[in-house]
Amino acid sequence: MSQDLHVLWSVAIAILLPLGVAVAIWRVVTNARTPQGSVAWVVFLLAAPWFALPAYLFFGHHKLHGFKKRRRISHKVMKTFGSYARTVEPATPLPVHKAFARLAEMPVTGGNGFRLLVNGDETFPTIFDAIDRAEDYVLVQYYTVVDDDTGRGLADRLMAAAERGVEVRMLYDGVGSYGLSSAYRDRLLKAGVRILDPGSTAGPTSRLQINFRNHRKTVIIDGKLGFTGGLNMSDTYRGLGETFDHWRDTHVELTGPAVAQLQLAYVEDWHWATDEALGAKLFWMPEPVENGADAVVVPSGPVDELDSGALFYCTAINAARSRVWIATPYFVPDGEVMASLQSAALRGCDVRVLLPEGRDHWLTWLAAFSHFPEARRTGVQIWRYQPGFMHQKVILVDDDFVGIGTANLDNRSFRLNFETMVAVFDSRFAEKVEHMLELDFTRSRLLETDLPDEPLLLRGGAAVSRLLAPIL
Repeated sequence: MSQDLHVLWSVAIAILLPLGVAVAIWRVVTNARTPQGSVAWVVFLLAAPWFALPAYLFFGHHKLHGFKKRRRISHKVMKTFGSYARTVEPATPLPVHKAFARLAEMPVTGGNGFRLLVNGDETFPTIFDAIDRAEDYVLVQYYTVVDDDTGRGLADRLMAAAERGVEVRMLYDGVGSYGLSSAYRDRLLKAGVRILDPGSTAGPTSRLQINFRNHRKTVIIDGKLGFTGGLNMSDTYRGLGETFDHWRDTHVELTGPAVAQLQLAYVEDWHWATDEALGAKLFWMPEPVENGADAVVVPSGPVDELDSGALFYCTAINAARSRVWIATPYFVPDGEVMASLQSAALRGCDVRVLLPEGRDHWLTWLAAFSHFPEARRTGVQIWRYQPGFMHQKVILVDDDFVGIGTANLDNRSFRLNFETMVAVFDSRFAEKVEHMLELDFTRSRLLETDLPDEPLLLRGGAAVSRLLAPIL
């Protein structure tokens, strides 16, 4: 009997494995967003089907099923916001505004205020103070929340807000916050905070789509004040982690109409997780800032018809006349972004990419080395930030454009993660960002060697890691 069962299993596997691989290859060839991704998956499936097929089930999809139908609520909200947005249009509309507005599916508005928050020492006290002053509601979303001093500081303030009658909602990513204790969640729930991981509530299908992560970091206070940027909620982001004693990061505080746009992205994520429509429960008309900046919030993710994440960077870089400075922890650009960087350098722009010397993820760190020669060949400067680790996501173009938010310069942020970037068209804010980055460059070294000059082990690791670029 057992021998018959063994034979039956062997026959089933002999039939099902090739069939599964064939179906997976068909889906890869017909659905992959990039040729590089398609080739990488086909090679993997043919070379190691036992490992590749399960990996494809979890990591190979490029569409997040079920999210699009839940975006209908945002269109209802946009009708209200659109009427308001027409009252705060930019004083001098620019051609580039149209491109970013199309990416965002929201208009560029005037009357926005922005405050740079450099590192955890500025960011966390500012956010905690804002939560303490909340009157109506607090919306919180983080990729990583850790039950440490910083994470408990957030919890204490959210619980205090809930206890004084403020509506508090919190989203966190189940993979980014994989170590978050049930005790942490239970404390918040007991205090009246609605806290959830969208991946655990959206049905069994979503559990097979773990490749799509919500990488956003958002805090919204009463619909009037917003925060986004690179810092997650953990001691690590204060330079108190076990690996790095210095953590360089950047967040931004928003006021004005852009807060409503940031809030709209949160409403979509909450609706996906709970099927609850928050639109009518929230405030959508924040007071414009006098002499404020023109800006638009650009959410991106795997549900977009366009590759909004990559196009954000391409649009900004292609508009450059004199300068492109980018600070990012990871450098695994796709072909289009690399071509944009090279083109800017060839037309004489000062193009710099600032990366950390240290590493927190081996594969992305190694993959970057394979892209350095291609970039440097046309005059793109690669700078390596020396102290600890640098995690900020900032782009400065010329003297009047800043992009700041959560998206790294890699394929994961471009096509697999839900991200948020803020496009700011303002020379005053750009000047502040310029001063911030100039200080970072003084703590960095210019890369002057190419991959062939590196040790053999690093060259091999870079080559292998580059093959995995479509999912890094």
